Amino acid sequence: MLHKETKLISPAQYHKVVTFLTGGAVFNWFFANFGQNFYMKHILLAIAVLVSVGAAAQIKPAAKGVTYGTKTTKKGAVEVAALKQKLDETSSFTGKVKGKITSVCEKKGCWMKLKQENGEDIRITFKDYGFFMPQDIVGKKVVLDGVAKMTVTSVADLQHYAEDAGKSKEEIAKIKEPKKEIEFIAKGVLVL
Repeated sequence: MLHKETKLISPAQYHKVVTFLTGGAVFNWFFANFGQNFYMKHILLAIAVLVSVGAAAQIKPAAKGVTYGTKTTKKGAVEVAALKQKLDETSSFTGKVKGKITSVCEKKGCWMKLKQENGEDIRITFKDYGFFMPQDIVGKKVVLDGVAKMTVTSVADLQHYAEDAGKSKEEIAKIKEPKKEIEFIAKGVLVL
């Protein structure tokens, strides 16, 4: 008995489904360039599904007790004022720091800032770009678990961070000097 090939969906129907799922922009280009290869469309559909599932994942709102990244506790956390003293004594500090968040990256939550007593901010990034912060974390007290060190941030990086923070082009253009500051790379963040 010969095996009869069956198609579950026609290429035209397939194109409509993928265009609907992806909003059309990316896959219209792929279909225009790989239209003759029906199997390539299957691969692209699988990629589209994976990307849309990842994009649909929401960052948990910042509520008391919520942890981002590696689970951590407030036990052993030092106040942000003590961090500067510890960095004056050694080149880096590994441990927990608690303080209040003043801002967060508006694009995707890939960094945030912690206020020091002197009015300066400490930039916090996340280990291996492994997690992101919600916008509603601004104004909340947190415990950061990770590594702090003194660093010099380049003009290009400062301008990039200013753009991420939604600063105007004029404000960004005024950044002309690198800045010596505390950098904190967090592996875990706990909302207090």
